Amino acid sequence: MRGVVFDGERARVVDDLVVRDPGPGEVLVGITAAGLCHSDLSVIDGTIPFPVPVVLGHEGTGIVEAVGAGVTHVAPGDHVALSTLANCGACPDCDRGRPTMCRWAIGRPGTPFARGGRPVHQFASNSAFAERTVVKAVQAVRIPADVPPASAALIGCAVLTGVGAVLNRARVGRGESVVVIGTGGIGLNVLQGARLAGASVVVAVDVRAEKEAMAKRFGATEFVTSVDAVREVLPGGADHVFECVGHVGLVREAIDLLDRHGQAVLLGMTAPGAEAAFAPAAMFLDKSVLGCRYGSSRPQADIPLYAELYRSGDLLLDELVTETYPVEDFARAADDAHHGRGARGVLVFD
Repeated sequence: MRGVVFDGERARVVDDLVVRDPGPGEVLVGITAAGLCHSDLSVIDGTIPFPVPVVLGHEGTGIVEAVGAGVTHVAPGDHVALSTLANCGACPDCDRGRPTMCRWAIGRPGTPFARGGRPVHQFASNSAFAERTVVKAVQAVRIPADVPPASAALIGCAVLTGVGAVLNRARVGRGESVVVIGTGGIGLNVLQGARLAGASVVVAVDVRAEKEAMAKRFGATEFVTSVDAVREVLPGGADHVFECVGHVGLVREAIDLLDRHGQAVLLGMTAPGAEAAFAPAAMFLDKSVLGCRYGSSRPQADIPLYAELYRSGDLLLDELVTETYPVEDFARAADDAHHGRGARGVLVFD
């Protein structure tokens, strides 16, 4: 079968992948569409260290083809969106409703794929850039069949991360002010999360002026092309600032933009060894810096919620899809994503 494999030097489409059958508590999914996220590119450029060879992709949707023993919440023929959380469901964090903190869901890559008899790793417990993948049952979340595949694919990462960061982690309140630094796929979902939360002032910051129309469509009330310009809109600072770029210099900027009792939420992916600096004295007025993994999401609850918000017209998904690419055009899709052309490119499998 076809898939996108990174061998440590380059990523390319191959046609000789093999995936094993699902075991107990697992689901085999035929992938119909998968979004191309910057996290996939970060594996290729080394920002995210990962064992190779590896099948890329972690933002996908598809149709269940088979289930292993003990799986009862999905069945063959069901349409599902995939999460990256292969959480155990039994540890204290899972029991508290914090699956993103499950230690069994972090840094334990499996090898359900093979090429030429040699094992191939799975990225983010998902590997959606393959015609078929095997995931833990908890990762497969049933969604209505009428959600278009290219749009449904984005729920599993961009939407869970961006909207979830607003609703689950920051808990933005009605009437509060929000600043979003970076309006890529994650940033746009932070914007619509702020809109859903009822924020009164939502400032989008992006150096590309041509992104203004899209940012305002998703929920920005103001658009500026520099962090300095935010002060003209919010002289006293913001209640919430979301850094969605992954630039250490912008971490300091995010903190400096906070009002009293404000919080900066860090979503952008930096290199593991990167360090950011800020003045501790700036934090004494009850300000906070928050990390956020995967939107602090509970995928089995959040994905169906977001699917229904899409069906009611409250959550934008179709508008996130800039272009769809056959999987064979992965190189072009990656180049477009690397250069920030559009919101999200989606690979599709026929």
